[in-house]
Amino acid sequence: MNDLWIETGYISLNKKGESLCGDRVETFGGGDEDLTLVLADGLGSGVKANILSTLTSKILCTMIAGGIPIEECVSTIASTLPVCSVRQVAYSTFTIIRIIDNKYAQIIQFDNPATIVLRKGEIFDYPKTTRVIADKTIWESTFPVQVDDVLIAMSDGAEYAGVGQSLNFGWTRDNIADYIVCNYLPDNSSKSTAAIIIDECNRLYNEQPGDDTTVAVVRMRNRHPVNLVVGPPECKDEDTRMMNLFFAKDGTKIVCGGTTSNVVSRYLRKPIDVALSYPDPEVPPISQIAGVDLVTEGVITLSKVLMYAEDFLDSARLAPIWTTQKDGASLIARELFENATDINFFVGRAINPAHQNPNLPITFAIKQQLVQNIADCLKKMGKYIRLSYF
Repeated sequence: MNDLWIETGYISLNKKGESLCGDRVETFGGGDEDLTLVLADGLGSGVKANILSTLTSKILCTMIAGGIPIEECVSTIASTLPVCSVRQVAYSTFTIIRIIDNKYAQIIQFDNPATIVLRKGEIFDYPKTTRVIADKTIWESTFPVQVDDVLIAMSDGAEYAGVGQSLNFGWTRDNIADYIVCNYLPDNSSKSTAAIIIDECNRLYNEQPGDDTTVAVVRMRNRHPVNLVVGPPECKDEDTRMMNLFFAKDGTKIVCGGTTSNVVSRYLRKPIDVALSYPDPEVPPISQIAGVDLVTEGVITLSKVLMYAEDFLDSARLAPIWTTQKDGASLIARELFENATDINFFVGRAINPAHQNPNLPITFAIKQQLVQNIADCLKKMGKYIRLSYF
């Protein structure tokens, strides 16, 4: 086992007029553990397709992660899926991506577009073999992984984007691969990479998808710890201990809150320089303290971070805001969502009377609950979280 970190992210578009997506992504593990990711695409669309893809992804993910041979997994799927009353077939395509010991990748594919792999920002032509299992032709690949490798699986809705509209024959896999290379940035997270592709699919569909479309991305990256302190300790005598622990940690340092900034300023014996500009009028300005990477206001700023986090887990429609703006909430969001793998929260329990004002635009009256909700969102993003209270 090496020190690489497995990051995953995916986004789906529903077919126009459908409330349920016929594609499904299921994951097990990730981070510093072995990963199993399954992207399944059920026959047709709507409820039937959703049932087929859900059963396929859950069964395959559970069995593959449990070490069951692929032959038995495929046979189980073939005998388990319900038969469509109209077409008289039980059918779901799938792509399985496994990362084992952070050292090598295994890709198993049936009838989905071939997974695209980027290595150092260029297309990597990985080895492929085929075999027939339960009358299905299965493509299999195994190869060593490297830091910054990006594996991109998709349903066929991506290749059909633009058919008969903006493109005569759809957005082919080669077109998609070229587009990914042109838009590649080493720091793009898995979710951001998926969003870039999905946004282009949606544009080619003229925002009226003719098929369910899903993109799932796995990225191999180095670990990046981030440490965030918010609020002074409940007991003032704990200030020094809290600061000793906070600054002893490796990684990015973020300080949230005016009172917290004063505690840090006294500890470091460095002044607080307050910026006068407001990149976002709804977010208080940031400050600077020598020895700290980012200093922001507290609860109002973190409330905006929570809003961005909840959106990021859903559709990521607000991502163009926080990925480009330079206000405190956007800077925190970029660091936590895009850069961080391990996040240590240092939370002071002292109560700020101002936070009890019901007229303030604060979603949660209690600071600890706000931090807990952000931490819960980050866990769903696959981050390793540690909360310490003082």
